Amino acid sequence: MSVRDEFDEWAADGRDKGMEDRHWHTAKHVLARMPVEPGDVVLDLGCGSGYAGRALRETKGAGRVYGLDGAPEMARNARSYTVDDGDGNGGGDRTDEADAELGDVGFLVGDFDELPFADDSVDHVFSMEAFYYAADPHHTLEEIARILAPGGTFFCAVNYYEENEASHKWQDRISVEMTRWSGPEYREAFRKAGLHVAEQDNVPDRDIEIPPAEAFPTDDWETREAMVERYRTLGTLLTVGVAP
Repeated sequence: MSVRDEFDEWAADGRDKGMEDRHWHTAKHVLARMPVEPGDVVLDLGCGSGYAGRALRETKGAGRVYGLDGAPEMARNARSYTVDDGDGNGGGDRTDEADAELGDVGFLVGDFDELPFADDSVDHVFSMEAFYYAADPHHTLEEIARILAPGGTFFCAVNYYEENEASHKWQDRISVEMTRWSGPEYREAFRKAGLHVAEQDNVPDRDIEIPPAEAFPTDDWETREAMVERYRTLGTLLTVGVAP
C-alpha cells in the first residue's frame, strides 16, 4: 500500500486527530523552540491534521504557513479543521493536488521527493512523525536544503528511531516502508544534504498520562520502568538543521 492510500484510510477513520493528540505533548515544545519571526514562510512537512501550522501562525505570527501531505484526505481534513477554527474564507473545494488556501494557511498534496517550492523560498521547515515515510529520505533532505533560504531551519522530530527500541515494532503494524535511523545517522544525512546540524537532543514527554501500575501490562512493555523511560526520557528525537 502506498503512503497516500495508507493515510487516506487513517484520515477517513478520523485517526489524524488521534495522531495530533499523541504528538502534541512533545510537538508543542519543538514548535516553541523554532526561531519563527512575524512574516516568515513555514512549511509543515507531513502536516496531518494541520495543528502545527495553525499553532505557529497563532503563537509566532508566521506570515504564510503551508501544510504539505501525501494523502489528499489528510489535506482535506486539515483544511476543514482550519475552517472550523474560524480562519480563512472557506471558499471552494480545492483539496486534491491544488493549494487549499485559508487566509495565512495553505494545504497542499505533494511528494516529499519533489517539494513544490522555489529555491530559497521558505524560512523554516517543520516535520513531526512524518520524515521517515519519505521514499528517499536523502533526496528529501536535499529538497529541504534547496528550498530553505540562507539561515533557514529544519526542525525534524521523530519517535521512530534506532535508540528507541520500543518503536522498532511499529514497522510491523503499517504497510508503508519506514526509515529507522539513529541519531548519528540523522546528523550525517543532514550534513550530506548541505545542512549544518545546529543541535540534536531528546524532547521527553512529561505530559502524557501513563497508566497506573494496576493497569499494567500494556503496550507490550516488559516492565513498567521501561514504559516510563520511553515517555519520560527517550521521548522524541529532534534534529535541527540550518541552511548555510
